[in-house]
Amino acid sequence: MAQRKANAEAGKRKAATAKGAANDAAPPKDRRRERGEASIQRIIDATIELIAEEGLASVTMQRIAEHVGSSNALVVFHFRSKENLFRAVLQYLSDQYDALWLTLVRAPGLSPAERALGAVDCAQRFARQHPQWVSVFVVFSSDRKSMQIYNEIGLPSDLAYTAEARDLLTQIAHGGGYTGVDIHTLSESLNYLVHGAWYWDHLNPSSRDTDVLRKTMLLLLHQAFPRHFELR
Repeated sequence: MAQRKANAEAGKRKAATAKGAANDAAPPKDRRRERGEASIQRIIDATIELIAEEGLASVTMQRIAEHVGSSNALVVFHFRSKENLFRAVLQYLSDQYDALWLTLVRAPGLSPAERALGAVDCAQRFARQHPQWVSVFVVFSSDRKSMQIYNEIGLPSDLAYTAEARDLLTQIAHGGGYTGVDIHTLSESLNYLVHGAWYWDHLNPSSRDTDVLRKTMLLLLHQAFPRHFELR
């Protein structure tokens, strides 16, 4: 009897120790922080919807609060001002594009030509999957008041993508023995195509489901590097 009792006590101590170790390995989640982050994301999503649908002029903190179904005080609590909220929106969209770029362009083991194709796919996939995001980019970059925010947050990333694409094209030219290719003009042309297509898609949403952007970019790449890019 005494032995069984001792064994039971030992089992309890072992279970308590195991539970304590599990708690140490996986600390409880901060529910308040999670709720705060979810609230911030809902506000950002609501702001994206309003800007994409109506532009910047009519977007106010009160309208955003009504759109998300919260109080104006909560929006102010999280962002303090509309400018801070706009900055958060643009940073969020820039981060999403960067994440897609990392997946399609910087994945390990890709050749320069495959990375260049990834850049092509990145531009089209982003626009097709998230047309509202593209519309917000267009609005920010074309509105005089918000252009400063875009120049601080969006433009550096755009320039970095163009520079990376130019480096890829240089690698393809050197590796493939191509001569006489104007790499700078080619990379800038591809950049113009992307931004022009995004602007046109914003004005004419029915064009979003076409392959014109991808086909045109591939046509330019094929003309410069025919052995590396097929027209399909």
